[in-house]
Amino acid sequence: MATDSETSPGTTAGIAVAALMAVGSMTSVQLGAALATPTLESFGPMGTTWLRLAWAAVLLALLTRPKILSYSRGQWLATGLLGAAMAGMTLCYFQAVLRIPLGLATAIDFLGPLGVAAFGMRRVWHAVWPVLALVGVVLLVHDGTDWTVDLVGAGFALGAACGWAAYIVLMKRVGQSFQGLQGLTMSLVVAALVATPWGLAENGGHIPLPVLGITIGLAILVPLLPYALEMMALRRMPTRPFGILMSAEPAIGTLIGFAVLGQALSPAQLAGIALVVIASLGAVAGE
Repeated sequence: MATDSETSPGTTAGIAVAALMAVGSMTSVQLGAALATPTLESFGPMGTTWLRLAWAAVLLALLTRPKILSYSRGQWLATGLLGAAMAGMTLCYFQAVLRIPLGLATAIDFLGPLGVAAFGMRRVWHAVWPVLALVGVVLLVHDGTDWTVDLVGAGFALGAACGWAAYIVLMKRVGQSFQGLQGLTMSLVVAALVATPWGLAENGGHIPLPVLGITIGLAILVPLLPYALEMMALRRMPTRPFGILMSAEPAIGTLIGFAVLGQALSPAQLAGIALVVIASLGAVAGE
């Protein structure tokens, strides 16, 4: 468990470590999403997401051995809300990835952290950043003559954005309320339980043996490793600097989508991603 000096927001060492954790988290999420595409297509996004969450919960519970009987009502409430946000965010995100390019899904998804960063802005001119982000999203889904992407996929990405916004706020709260990764463990258990009906309904409870093995590896890439890294990063910095770091994720998603899946975006869509990233940076830095 990290010491107080390591986790104090604003310290040079803490911010540097948090930055490395955030980059590692973003890379793991995008790589995990790209590598999961064949399984998503064959087994389904709901079933794959459910198994990933379930494996992550089991693996982390074995490592942390959570003290279930010692938690307060407030701690249970926090982990319950975070688990529900995790499940909704992940289910929506992988539905989106199945329908639209990875970089595009991530850019729309990033409106969630942008909303967290923009919330509570005290200057009127700061409203330019959400407007700029909205223009970016329009460029992402419409090229001026026709819709360029599956609107259902874009809708799922927006749903994931809402879940991501709640996740950032709740993850920081849970991280501060529990020792080590116990809060994350219980949140993942809740997330797996929330996703269970959706996963079972999609495949009728039939799980091929190879899928069980594949989803163990996928669970480590997403969500286990990123969630753990983000919880530890948020202990070392406030949510606004964290949002600055997360603004790189659409670009990382675009690069990995191109390198792993061969997904190329149009100039208008690349411009849209750039506008979302610029808006994010402005929202969190423009105090």
